[in-house]
Amino acid sequence: MPRPTVRCRPFGTLPDGTAVQAWQLDSGTGVHAEILTYGGILHHLAVPDTAGEAAGVVLSLATAERYAAQSPYLGALVGRYANRIAHGRFTLDGTEHRIPVNDRGHALHGGPDGFDRRIWQAAAVEDDDRAAVRLSLHSPHGDMGFPGALDATVTYTLGADGTLAIDYTAATDRPTVVSLTNHAYFNLTGRPDILDHTLQVDSPAYLPVDAHGIPTGPPAPVAGTPFDLTSPQRIGEMLDSPEPQLRDAGGYDHCWILSPRDRRAAPRRAARLSAPAAARVLEVWTTEPGVQVYTGNQLDGTLTGPDGRGYGRHAAICLETQHFPDAPNRPAYPSTVLRPGELFTSRTEYRFPHLPGPGRPRS
Repeated sequence: MPRPTVRCRPFGTLPDGTAVQAWQLDSGTGVHAEILTYGGILHHLAVPDTAGEAAGVVLSLATAERYAAQSPYLGALVGRYANRIAHGRFTLDGTEHRIPVNDRGHALHGGPDGFDRRIWQAAAVEDDDRAAVRLSLHSPHGDMGFPGALDATVTYTLGADGTLAIDYTAATDRPTVVSLTNHAYFNLTGRPDILDHTLQVDSPAYLPVDAHGIPTGPPAPVAGTPFDLTSPQRIGEMLDSPEPQLRDAGGYDHCWILSPRDRRAAPRRAARLSAPAAARVLEVWTTEPGVQVYTGNQLDGTLTGPDGRGYGRHAAICLETQHFPDAPNRPAYPSTVLRPGELFTSRTEYRFPHLPGPGRPRS
């Protein structure tokens, strides 16, 4: 059986001349991934279907310049704080901190110069059974207004079974807040939209939000609403609902609440996305307390993939494992505070259960 491999190739330059690398992970069994040093972007993920035909399942752009100029976080590592912080401010240990706002008066995904716009240092990880690359980034004290110098490490690992795992760690020299995620846009068919996909989210509750995407209060039960995805539902049918939460956001852009979990425990399943006839199936497993589901509501066709095809509304879906939006301002939410001497850890796995493997039946 072929063994997993890691390779590195040039991926052009940014407008300022900075070189970008692409790290290629090959499972040896049909799944391939490619990660950029710019933004830690998951640029490519090819997965065979049940007939053995491989195709890309994440949206991407053609060049480093396009990512720098246009990308709405396509495939990027997001930090220091995934999702929104209301009005770009929070108080920690009695001191108020301000983050530059970049989304309707609020701070989104770490501010206008977040981790998605940085060059990460990369190195292959020696492992005979898996292909892996480790990315690292130093964020100085005061970066985008966040306190504390933060050292973040993210490792992408592709196993022979086709599972792509992302392990996050971070340490700080003074109290700060941290929530990291990956912002991949998934489309399991290559068709213009994901409305014919089915989605299941293993959660009994979600966070309602206002017109700016800020939570309005405590979690609400999904029962009896179009947010009830406890069994598989066709995405297009759910988005047709007149529910104000969907109408205001143009689709899903909400955080579902997952069962409480110790970060040191094994991941549990958060969501299952399936193409028609289950030709490809993606399961998201995580140690995080929430998953933000975003159905590409703001895509309008102006972004184009490497093949020149425009990405229109609902062209893909994001399943962002993370802490809750605006948690630094919500004492009732799981804490995102990281203090010196502590280590932030998080793991998310993208599994493809339709792929054949030892002891694994096809879906």
